[in-house]
Amino acid sequence: MVVRNKKGSLTDEEKPVIKALLDKGWRNQDIQALVNIGRESTINSARITEAKQDATIVAASDDEVEFFKIRKDSFDPKTGLNLFDHERLIRAREAMILAVQVFNSPALRFKSEVFSMLVNVAWTYLLHEYYERKNVKIMNKDGRTLLLSQMIDRQDCPLSKGVKDNIRSLKILRDDVEHKLLGRADLRWLGLFQACCLNFDKAICDLFGSRLTLAHDLSFAIQFSKMNFEQLATLNRYEIPAYIDAVDARLTEGMTEAQRTDLEYQFRVVYTLDAVSKSRANFQFVLPESAEGKEIRNVLVQHKLADHLYPHKPGDIISIIQQKTGKTFTQRNHTQAWRMFEVRPRAGATRPEITKRDWCVYHDAHKDYTYSDQWVDFLSTKVNNEEEFTALKAFKI
Repeated sequence: MVVRNKKGSLTDEEKPVIKALLDKGWRNQDIQALVNIGRESTINSARITEAKQDATIVAASDDEVEFFKIRKDSFDPKTGLNLFDHERLIRAREAMILAVQVFNSPALRFKSEVFSMLVNVAWTYLLHEYYERKNVKIMNKDGRTLLLSQMIDRQDCPLSKGVKDNIRSLKILRDDVEHKLLGRADLRWLGLFQACCLNFDKAICDLFGSRLTLAHDLSFAIQFSKMNFEQLATLNRYEIPAYIDAVDARLTEGMTEAQRTDLEYQFRVVYTLDAVSKSRANFQFVLPESAEGKEIRNVLVQHKLADHLYPHKPGDIISIIQQKTGKTFTQRNHTQAWRMFEVRPRAGATRPEITKRDWCVYHDAHKDYTYSDQWVDFLSTKVNNEEEFTALKAFKI
């Protein structure tokens, strides 16, 4: 017996509409084309015939049919989002796009203030959608929805530690907007803002699909003035009011050095300037560990030992996961996890150093692997999800 994919079956909303369209003389292929707009799993013509032959289905009213057609016309073919079904995700993306556009606009001065307000809105809508799809109640008894600060403090929050730290810092700036003038610090917090944008794009793609990336909607800002590094350095060191220094100190209060240098918390680059003609002048970005990177004198990052960035051995991870989730997590489960997600090569690989660097690193000195906080957070999310944890435990090693 062939088992039909439930996602390819007609919904209770679609069946009456199809019945009504058939009564209006629509052809099967035209109905099929309409129904399949924006559908995750498409239907075939046989489903239309089934609805036609099912005498128990009552045809939808004209108003219901018209609203169904309006909803189908509201799908964005690029993102797959629909104003009626995905309003939070649409608003989350638009809030982030607006934040970047305002900050990049040469005609506006209210940059840090507006950016911090809009990105808080973007992250709030994004996590509200995530938790509602997880059947988590986001509305409190007082009629207010879960705050962003409440969601990133939840044990089941899907975001990594570095991303959460970045959001907390942006929230501090947002809270100070109505009390302090932050404009002089626009350049001071560029690393925070850039990391926030990259984190948001990665999160929305990881949680809801790569079609939602903002990379196609935003481009590099064009400017008419040359970038002078000495001027930027001077701006960052002088003419900053004491209250901004105080805000700046609060952003990293209680954070470790490893947390402050986490690229998910604050974006940094290593740069060189090519000695070329004015018409071809450009920035060249290089990897810090490359031969070119080691020769660069103007280094904007401080190198960290792998022990600081990848502090967890497999035995430690097992204990942490059990404590964080309250579930049984074994050495075998951890092996299944790193093989399932292709985190590192298997034992005896000719190139053991080829790992997913966000999660794992190989130590040539003692021939073993250690893992990052991001790997622990990722695993905790998988173990907390019954369906995903079951799939993990069933993975053959």
